[in-house]
Amino acid sequence: MPKRQKRKVNVMKELNAYFKSIIDQERVSVVICNLQHEIIYMNPAAIKNYAKRGGEALIGKSLLACHNPESNKRIQQVVDWFAADVSHNIVYTSYNAKQNKDVYMVALRDSEQKLIGYYEKHEYRDRETMKFYDMQ
Repeated sequence: MPKRQKRKVNVMKELNAYFKSIIDQERVSVVICNLQHEIIYMNPAAIKNYAKRGGEALIGKSLLACHNPESNKRIQQVVDWFAADVSHNIVYTSYNAKQNKDVYMVALRDSEQKLIGYYEKHEYRDRETMKFYDMQ
């Protein structure tokens, strides 16, 4: 393997560690699925949040098994929409009043913009309660 190509491979491995760390530090659930709707990754927040449904044991299982038929139909509609055009990348799917959060489905694409999967993104509307620069 040429030196330049080796460097690129090493940089990608290093970046993957950074990207995984970013996702692992998120305080909100991140569940990543492939196009067969298999859960391929859950960050620690998701494992904790979905503990009553199996937590980490959900990895490798179908996301569709966690939803009702109507939700499954909507999930597939969104994935089909993602696949229809590379500019189709995020859909607002719901608002959870109990937790005061918005929920989105987000497309995951490879370096050639081919759809490879999706994840669910949660954005809470509550104001942060942590003090500025509180490092204690």
